[in-house]
Amino acid sequence: MFTGFFYFLRDAGMQVSMGQWMALMEGMSLGLHDATLTGFYHLCRCTLVKSEAEFDKFDRAFFTYFKDIQSFETLPQAFLDWLNTPMAQREYDKAAVDAQFAGMDLDEIRRMMEQRLKDQHERHDGGNHWIGTGGTSLYGHGGYNPNGIRIGGDASGHQSAVQVAAERKYQDFREDTTLGLRQFQMAFRRLRQLSSRNEGPKDELQLEKSIQATCDNGGYLKLEFDRPRTNDVKLLLLFDSGGSMWRYAQMCNQLFAAANQSNHFKQLRTYYFHNCWYDHLHTTPHCWYEQSVDTQYVLNNLSSDWKVIVVGDGSMAPSELLNVGGCLDYYHYNQESGIEWVRRIRAKFPHMVWLNPVSEEAWMYSRGARSISILRQEVEMYPLSLEGLDKALKRLMATV
Repeated sequence: MFTGFFYFLRDAGMQVSMGQWMALMEGMSLGLHDATLTGFYHLCRCTLVKSEAEFDKFDRAFFTYFKDIQSFETLPQAFLDWLNTPMAQREYDKAAVDAQFAGMDLDEIRRMMEQRLKDQHERHDGGNHWIGTGGTSLYGHGGYNPNGIRIGGDASGHQSAVQVAAERKYQDFREDTTLGLRQFQMAFRRLRQLSSRNEGPKDELQLEKSIQATCDNGGYLKLEFDRPRTNDVKLLLLFDSGGSMWRYAQMCNQLFAAANQSNHFKQLRTYYFHNCWYDHLHTTPHCWYEQSVDTQYVLNNLSSDWKVIVVGDGSMAPSELLNVGGCLDYYHYNQESGIEWVRRIRAKFPHMVWLNPVSEEAWMYSRGARSISILRQEVEMYPLSLEGLDKALKRLMATV
């Protein structure tokens, strides 16, 4: 059974190594799985899952593989009520117990368990036959048996491992999941470029330098201070607003909130556009012409070391990208095509990425497939998922 589970996990996309698998086998030999399927589930997750991003993948694989296995942890409530209040362990001959139950396999134990469930109608404690507590029976809680199956108590939690796996509590940790506020906040921490080249007093104690200075000063205390290091990153956010982006409004609001709450950026500016930016960028999501600034003004007043993140689905008519006089917000016409303005910003800011809320699998056949393809030739595009955002932010911080 367990060897098959190893290959099943590998087929499910989990990179389980032989070292991890041997650690699992060692844990089982030490009884760390509590002789229960739930214990086995938790032991597997501790030893085989490398990061929280794989928790959901593991839960899906575990549920699929073990869903048809009858769990000994699923018992009538009357059994659980008294098994959760075990009697103290009674005296026993360990050698005699070990000899009595030596060599029993799981199938035999399972058959005996099923028979006990049919025949038993009351509580038992301190014995070696029935499901009970404090004794040497194969089944129960608070006793001793080398081949026993623990039932009840805190370890079982009244919920089987298959039920726990089926709940998929870790869906939000998946690398391909779309993001919420907390995930955005954590991701933005990657945009850090610490520097002490700032104005202000030198009021931050430098411990290592102080130790060295004290040693050089013959043991007399000498403290060294420097200016605190602050984040030197300047971030420009460009949001597509309206039209097909309304369905992603909540996600964009969360990203905007996370960026604004990440107060460690040296500077942060946010502008909006509809489908594509032209000679104007808007200061509000309504994209009203009266609330806008010249795109050329932005280009002239921001240095090339700004990091640029564009958020949009790229879904538009190709004419909005390629045609001179392309329509902006249905009332303003431009002297240059949208793609020229994309190229202009891309040329000014080498650290620039595009985050697309549409799943990457749909880029080739969605309504905006043609325009997405054109944009991807100009700007590096990533899906707006945990994995995609992680790659995009790494790209922003890479040396160009």
